[in-house]
Amino acid sequence: MSSNAELKSEIMAMPSWLRRPIAKASELSTVQQIIKQLQIHTICEEGRCPNRGECYAQKTATFLLMGPICTRSCAFCQVDKGHAPMAIDEDEPQKVAEAVKLLGLRYVVLTSVARDDLPDQGAGHFVKTITRIRELNPGVQIEVLTPDLYGDISRIKMIVKTKPACFNHNIETVRRLTNPVRRGAKYDRSLFVLQTVKNIDSTIPTKSGLMLGHGETQDEVIQTMEDLRRVGCDRITLGQYMRPSLEHLPVQKYWTPAEFDEFGAIARKIGFSHVRSAPLVRSSYHAGE
Repeated sequence: MSSNAELKSEIMAMPSWLRRPIAKASELSTVQQIIKQLQIHTICEEGRCPNRGECYAQKTATFLLMGPICTRSCAFCQVDKGHAPMAIDEDEPQKVAEAVKLLGLRYVVLTSVARDDLPDQGAGHFVKTITRIRELNPGVQIEVLTPDLYGDISRIKMIVKTKPACFNHNIETVRRLTNPVRRGAKYDRSLFVLQTVKNIDSTIPTKSGLMLGHGETQDEVIQTMEDLRRVGCDRITLGQYMRPSLEHLPVQKYWTPAEFDEFGAIARKIGFSHVRSAPLVRSSYHAGE
């Protein structure tokens, strides 16, 4: 069987609850045209998020800063990797701010590829972009979804001092599976990032997410949620991992909607204030709420 046929067969075998209607062209085209015109990126497009039509229609989008090429090689992620990243576009903060204005966005999520090639891992670029968005769009709320910044307190502090509406850093998977799933990342480093945000400014809500389906057990997921709460993490998202290509890790389990509901109930019970737990949930899903 050819690789394309094998992947198509795998997609066809996915459970019915993972089949989402194709978004209306009208919900996608305006955003796509502006992104192309300004030569910027969104994780909605680069990551082929299944919810992008819904989010665009609700005036929410997640911008991907510092180019579409990541310096790490996580085994689950769709984002391009494995070759030299793009030079930083110094005009990107202005372009993103203009896109926010043109689209009339009320809530913006800023994320980025990992840029381990940069002295500050891109923290300063987050700050510049946040500043310019606010200058051009007074009143807009900005959530950040950052890489781990190597756990450097000074870099984390740079972003925290901009007072984002929420500081998100995804732990992605359970401790046992971190090495094979999140190459270059560390479980405890991710916890440290979230704890450091709270240590610097306890008023900023923190958030993290897990992508289930890599072979984790229910007990491991619960333990991870407890670990996140222990460092003061306020919000959590849980969604189903879906293999982007045959070069990525295979799905070990499709968790059912009922199981996601159970995880959501447990998350609320152990103290998360905002919980999104369903197969198609992604990091920024309904972030504006």
